[in-house]
Amino acid sequence: MNRARLTGFSLIELMIVVVIVAILASIAVPAYTNSVRKSRRTEAKTALLDLAAREERYFATQNVYTTDPFALKYIATSGGSWPVSVGSYYSISQVTSSAATATTPGGYQLQISPSAGSPQLQDSSCQLFQVDQTGKQSSQDSGGNDSSTTCWP
Repeated sequence: MNRARLTGFSLIELMIVVVIVAILASIAVPAYTNSVRKSRRTEAKTALLDLAAREERYFATQNVYTTDPFALKYIATSGGSWPVSVGSYYSISQVTSSAATATTPGGYQLQISPSAGSPQLQDSSCQLFQVDQTGKQSSQDSGGNDSSTTCWP
């Protein structure tokens, strides 16, 4: 009796393919996640620098800095307050403005951090970004240590 030869994959061949795919996925997924975190950091820094530019424009016309997000045209309705959400990953959590004196025009410090429940909370190396009226850019990791050289290249 001559049986027709069956064609297809054996269980061993299928398991080898599954193992190879698992190894590739274990390398690719963390690399992809890291790339996504970095791109979201860029979104946060761009929003922070945009707000700093708005502060400077406001200062150019009013000769003082403000802490009102509506005056900066950062929110659409009057009476809003901080924090202001920036996308779904970050929020500007603090804006301080010092009063002008006879010798100084005052100043501001802008700060942005991951929103509650955001996957960016897992980005422990760049948790907090700051900019002040002098243009100084700084950042902190989740332990409060300076990470400016890593996060503001």
